[in-house]
Amino acid sequence: MNSQLKFAAAVMAAAVAASTALADRVNLKSGSFLTGKAGLIQNGKLAFEADDIGEIKIDVKNIVSIEAEGQTHVVQYEDMSTETVPLTVTDGEYTVGGEKLNMDGVKAIDPEEETWHGSVNLAFQADRGNTYAHSISFLANLHRRWEKDRFNADFGYHYNENGKNKDDSKTTKNALDLEAQHDHFWTAKFYSYENGKYDRDLIAGIDYRVRLGVGGGWQWLDGYECENLGKWSFNQEVGAAWTKVGYKEEPDDTDTSYCSVHYAHHLKFLPVFNDTVEAFHNLQYDPAIDDWEVYTMEADIGFTVKIWYDFDLLCKAEWDYNSRPSRGRKSSDTRYIVGLGYKW
Repeated sequence: MNSQLKFAAAVMAAAVAASTALADRVNLKSGSFLTGKAGLIQNGKLAFEADDIGEIKIDVKNIVSIEAEGQTHVVQYEDMSTETVPLTVTDGEYTVGGEKLNMDGVKAIDPEEETWHGSVNLAFQADRGNTYAHSISFLANLHRRWEKDRFNADFGYHYNENGKNKDDSKTTKNALDLEAQHDHFWTAKFYSYENGKYDRDLIAGIDYRVRLGVGGGWQWLDGYECENLGKWSFNQEVGAAWTKVGYKEEPDDTDTSYCSVHYAHHLKFLPVFNDTVEAFHNLQYDPAIDDWEVYTMEADIGFTVKIWYDFDLLCKAEWDYNSRPSRGRKSSDTRYIVGLGYKW
C-alpha cells in the first residue's frame, strides 16, 4: 500500500512539473514573475491568464522578458498591411529574433479585427403640468475601415415641442440630417474622398439642402500613442462641393445652388488616464466659390464615456451657421445634447 502511495505521489509530482514546464512565464522588472498563458498584446499591454490570479493585463514597459514557446503576434503597419512574426518583449521593448522592432511605420500590435462598428444615442425630455413640452434627439453612426478604404455615415434627428398645454403647444425644432463619406487611401496618409449630405430644418426655413463633394485628405495621426496623454487621431480634408438649397422664403440676392470650396477636419482623443472616455471635435466649412460671403459652417465638440457594458453617455455641443438663412430666420443654431447610447 505504501509503495502505491509513493507511486501516486510521484505521478502527481511529474504532472505538476510538466504543467509548469508547459506554462508561459512573464518576468517583471520588479523581480517577480507570473506563470500562466500569454495572450494578445494590445494598446501596450499583454493579456495574461495567470495561474494564481486569473486574467490580468500587464504593461509592456514593466516586462523584462516573456517565455512563451512558439508565440507569434500580428504587426499592423500604417498602410494597414499586416505581418505575423515571433514577437516578444525584452526589457520593456518589442523584439523579433533578438533584435529591437523598429516601431516607425507600425500602427498597432495584434490589432482588433476590422468589422462594422457603430453607435446609437437617444436623448429625451418631457414636461407636464404648468408646461407641456417634449424633445427628442436621435443620433446614429456606422463606420468601417479596410486596408485601403474607409466608410463613415451619420444620421441625426431633432424634434422639440412646447407650450402651456397640449392644445397651444408649438413645434420649435424639426430637423434631420444624413451624411456619408467614402475614403480611399493611396498611401498610408493621403486619401481621396467622395461624400454627400442631405439635411432639412423646417423651423429654420430649410426645406432641404443637398451637398455632393469630392476631394483629398491627409491622415496626420491615426491612433498615435502619445506617452502619458493617450491616443490621437487627426485628419484634414480639402475639396470641392456642389450645394442645392430649398428655402421656405428665399433670402435676397442668393442663389439656391452654388459650388463651394470644402474644408473639414476631424479630431479624436482617447486619454490614457481613462480608457472608457473618447473625446471628439469635427468642423466643416463651405464657402461659395464666386462669393465667399455665402457659406455654411458646422462644428461639434464632446465626449462619450462608457457607463455599463457597451452602453455609454454622450455629451456634445453642435453649432450650425448659414450666412444666408431663410428670410426672417437667424443664421446661427446651437444644440446641446446629453443622451444614453449603445456602441458596438
